[in-house]
Order: sequence, then C-alpha cells, then structure tokens
Amino acid sequence: MSTTSESRTQNPTAPGGAADPTRSIADPGPLGLAAFALTTFVLSLFNAGLAPEALEPTVLPLALFYGGLAQLIAGLWEFRKANTFGATAFVSYGSFWLAFAAYVKFIEPSIPEADHSTATGIFLIGWAVFTGYMLIASLRTTGALVAVFALLFLTFLLLAVGDLTGVDGIATVGGFVGLLTAIAAWYASFAVVTNATWGRQVLPTAPRS
Repeated sequence: MSTTSESRTQNPTAPGGAADPTRSIADPGPLGLAAFALTTFVLSLFNAGLAPEALEPTVLPLALFYGGLAQLIAGLWEFRKANTFGATAFVSYGSFWLAFAAYVKFIEPSIPEADHSTATGIFLIGWAVFTGYMLIASLRTTGALVAVFALLFLTFLLLAVGDLTGVDGIATVGGFVGLLTAIAAWYASFAVVTNATWGRQVLPTAPRS
C-alpha cells in the first residue's frame, strides 16, 4: 500500500533537500498486500460456501502467521518509510487477523451458540467503519488500492449485516465479494513487486494525483 515510497524512489531527496534515509529500504507494500490477499481468499472460500465448513480451522494458521504477523511487520516498515496510510492499514489489518484467530479459537466457544452470529456481526461492523474511512483516504493513492478498499468495505458490510440479521444469503454474497477483494489485493501486490523487479511500469496501478 506504499505510494509515498514510489515517489521517493524517483526523487532521492527528502523534503527540504535532505538525503532520503529510507531510499535503500525495500517497499513493504507488496508483502502486506499478498499476506492480506491469501488469508482473505481462503476465508472467503468458506464464507461463500465453496469449501466445507468443517475445514474452516485451516484459516487460523494463515491468520496468525501470514495475514497477521507478516502484515504487521509490513506495517511497521511502512512507519519507517514514512507512509502513514500503509502503516495504518497494514498494522490494523494484521491485527484484525490476529484478533480473528483469537476470537475463533478462544472467545466464540465461550459465547452461547444462539449468540454467535450477533457477536461476529458486532466484531465485523467496527471493521466496516474503519475500512470505510480508509477507503476515503485511499482515493489519493492508486486505482488499484481504491478497488481493494471499496471491495473490502462491501465485504465487511455484507458479512456484518448477514450475521446481525441472520440472513445467510447476505453473508454468502459477502464471501464472494471477499474473493474479489483478494484478487484485487493480489493484483496490487503483483503489480508493485513486478514493476519494482523490472525497474519500469509493467502492470498499471493507476496512480491518483
């Protein structure tokens, strides 16, 4: 999700003419996006009803180590790159996956089964709010990231509404939108890492001024 780092690659000096001390640090954005994409894709397979519900615990290791830990690390490096947007996004969504794993493993089993959907809906609605204002902030990044955040906002909203209302069909639609979110995030990661490797724009990300 790093946009400021791309501009600093083209301009080796920081504001005020000082040498940019982060120029030699690799862009952590593609890692964070890839970690988010894969974990979201696997969970969305279950939310969409495309994978057996009994296998859903397979998401937890991804949520802990890739979607969680790797994304958290990417976010901390975004702080070092002075990218406020990327740092806020990756640390937050990395923490989301860690919290999700803890919720499923430790909290949900202690909640009465009849209240599981309501509890999950409350958990998700807050993330819909956060993603909504991050979507507004993303409008000054790239078209690729705007697509990711728009789809993610819809995903959280549909899943939350589906759980709070008890309408399984809404949550299922949210699962399919989640798959689209993962694909969009994979593309954004693929584009940034490929363009960096090739040293030129191979895949467009539609930078926004």
